[in-house]
Amino acid sequence: NMAAAGFDLLVYDKAGTAERAPDDAKPAVTLAELAANAETLFLSLPDGAATLAVAGELAAMKDRATTVVGDLSTIGPRAAKEVDGLLGKAGVTYVDAPVSGGQSGARAGTITVMWAGPKDVLDTHREVMESFSKNLFHVGPNPGQGQAMKLLNNFLSGTAMVATSEAMAFGLSQGLEMETMLDVVNVSTGRNSATSDKFPNRIATGTYDAGFKTTLLTKDISLFLENARAAGTPSAVAGTVADLWRRCDEAMPDSDFTRIYEFLSGREQDQ
Repeated sequence: NMAAAGFDLLVYDKAGTAERAPDDAKPAVTLAELAANAETLFLSLPDGAATLAVAGELAAMKDRATTVVGDLSTIGPRAAKEVDGLLGKAGVTYVDAPVSGGQSGARAGTITVMWAGPKDVLDTHREVMESFSKNLFHVGPNPGQGQAMKLLNNFLSGTAMVATSEAMAFGLSQGLEMETMLDVVNVSTGRNSATSDKFPNRIATGTYDAGFKTTLLTKDISLFLENARAAGTPSAVAGTVADLWRRCDEAMPDSDFTRIYEFLSGREQDQ
C-alpha cells in the first residue's frame, strides 16, 4: 500500500526479499543497505527478541541514514522501552506503533495504528501512515504505551474468541443453529468481534482463514497477563484465557487462531 501510494520504498525481508517485494519497491540485500538509505525504517517483526536484535544492529551501524524507526510489531511494553533506550543512545527516534486489523485489514489499507511517540514525528509521517491505515491514533508520547494498548485489545479479542466458542458449543448442544445464534447475538448485547466477523466469515464457512497464527495471539495474551500482574491490576480472567490459548497452541501448532473453536468444542475430533 505504501508503494502503491507512490512513496519511494526500499524493502528487506530476512526470509527472502525479491519474491515478497511490491512491484513498485526496490529490494535491499541486507539490513545495512536498508539503514544506509532509508531515513525512516518501519519494522514488522514476530516478537521482542527479533526487534531487539534488529535494533542492536542498527545502533551499531556507522553508515546509517535512518533517524526514525517505527515499530509496527507486538513486542510488549518492556521490550519497547528497552529498544527505545538502545536506539535513543544512537540518536534514533523510536516509535512504538503496533497495528490491529488482521491480514484483511493490512491488504485493504484499513488497519489501526496505535502510535506511541512524539506527536511531531507522527505529523511529519501522517501521509505515509495513512497510505496503509485508516484508523491512526496517537495513544501517548512514550514507547510502551502503544504496546499496552495493543495487548489490552488483543486480550479482549482473544477473550471474545474463547467465550464465543464456548457459547456456540452450548447452543449447538441445545439444538440451535449457529446461523440463528449469530443473527440473534449480533443484534443483542452479546455482540463482539468473534460473533460479527470470525464466526460468520471464518468458522461457519469452515475456512479458518483469519490469517493470524494461534502462536502469535497466545504470545500477545501471555504478554498482557505478564504486564497486568506486574502492574498489579486485575488478571483473573486473563489467567484463564491465557491458559486456554496456551493449551490450544500446544495441541494445534501452526494453526489459524480461529481454530480455537475446534479445540474448545472438540469438533476437530468429529471431522
